[in-house]
Amino acid sequence: MRLWGDIAVNGCNGRAAVHELSLIQSLINMVVKSAIENNIKKVTKVQLVVGEYHGVLPESLEFAFGILTEGTVCAGSELAIEKSALLLKCRKCAHEFHPDGYLYTCPICTAVNAELVKGRELYVHYYEGE
Repeated sequence: MRLWGDIAVNGCNGRAAVHELSLIQSLINMVVKSAIENNIKKVTKVQLVVGEYHGVLPESLEFAFGILTEGTVCAGSELAIEKSALLLKCRKCAHEFHPDGYLYTCPICTAVNAELVKGRELYVHYYEGE
């Protein structure tokens, strides 16, 4: 069974592994609750979308997931992480672009005033189970 739902995970933009632990714990709690509500006995895969700008470390998420799922319906399940690229929109000319490194300069008009369009996501896209 595959459940879709874009379950959002609220968290901060920190870089320390402690943040990843709390984010994964929230994610696991939501998936476990949904699995119980849907009579799923074993979760086999969790698909997570992580925005490039969110600031979490995928390796830390995977490590925390492996530890924190023990003893839950998610134990032994696969954590698949899909990265969402950073996308900005120039406030001057409205051109959307992926920045080059840490330079947030519009490649069209060279303005340095851009707004975030995409790249800060962190949510469960779906999970699969039996």
